[in-house]
Amino acid sequence: MRRPTRINLLTAFALVGVSVATAPVYAADTDDDHEPFQTPNELSLQVAWVRDERNPILPLGKSGTFDSKRCMNPWVLRVGDEYHLYYAGSDDRGIHRICLATASVSDLSNWQRHGPLFDVGAPGSFDAKWCVLPHVVQMAPDRWHLYYTGNSGRGAGLSAFPGIGLAVSRDGKKWEKYQGNPVLERTGNDGDPDAVGIAGGSVIKVTKPDGTSEWRYYYTGCPTLGKELHLNQQKRICYAVSQDGIAWEKRGSIMVRDPKRDYEDVGVAGPVVHQLDDGTYRMWYSAIGTKWGYYSICYAESEDGINWRRGEKYGDNLQLTPQGTGWERQMVEYPSVIREGKRLRLFYCGNGYGQSGIGTAISSPIHTHE
Repeated sequence: MRRPTRINLLTAFALVGVSVATAPVYAADTDDDHEPFQTPNELSLQVAWVRDERNPILPLGKSGTFDSKRCMNPWVLRVGDEYHLYYAGSDDRGIHRICLATASVSDLSNWQRHGPLFDVGAPGSFDAKWCVLPHVVQMAPDRWHLYYTGNSGRGAGLSAFPGIGLAVSRDGKKWEKYQGNPVLERTGNDGDPDAVGIAGGSVIKVTKPDGTSEWRYYYTGCPTLGKELHLNQQKRICYAVSQDGIAWEKRGSIMVRDPKRDYEDVGVAGPVVHQLDDGTYRMWYSAIGTKWGYYSICYAESEDGINWRRGEKYGDNLQLTPQGTGWERQMVEYPSVIREGKRLRLFYCGNGYGQSGIGTAISSPIHTHE
């Protein structure tokens, strides 16, 4: 694995032109092999990340293929000795579909691409142009749900994303779209956190303090549009609850931008939430800030999955930043995190919302209250 070094970041701030910024450098952490890692934080989870030197491990496909223009929104499951990487692939026409790639856990440089799992919707539908942001969860032994976000091809920015759809499988391999799609829609009502647009995040089954359980969908809402950056991109994190993973009841927003931290003072989006055995929660998410003008990956913790803390000091929750002059110099976004023994593995995208492919990073050993 490559040893991280201090790096000058060349970044672009959309709407105001090009600027040059230097990433904050935090105290180095070391694992049991005495290898340094990047950006430790001061929350309960004490980890830092080192990128894989082979990144991007899933680059764009060949010209004319289903993922020749973009590989974005990774969602990863471990199935036996394989990783199943669900992602959104864009073809030469700009049509985005949910795709699958698999690789041996021991060789993340050799992925077999299985192609799109289903097609975009009919003209006029909520997913007529794009199907993106996959999230796969096993609901029962013989029932799998794949949640995805639709782009209708109408509207600007997140207003082109009117709803979240569902595909269902009995074996996790063959998928059919749910006939009642979309299962979550933007409201269109001024003042609502998802008035303008709605996009996916992650679905988990939560055990509540009283011993009962419910499904929760942590997702992205967009309440406004406008020329001014803070209006146009003020995405926020919301959640909804369900008993069957189909009928959802929205509960509102639970995290908004932090004006005191310039790496997330514009918006927060794309939440990935885990519940630990002790009942507490972790969240990784994509943050938009004026520091880089694009995404970085941040982190938060919660006792109940509703009220979140991001650390006391500037930089406490900043986990992965743009770096270098290559595939991730502009942005890092769309995290997917899985446990690997005493470490965590992160999958994420780089420049252009996946126009440079998907990469991975491994954490230092986990040191928490677990």
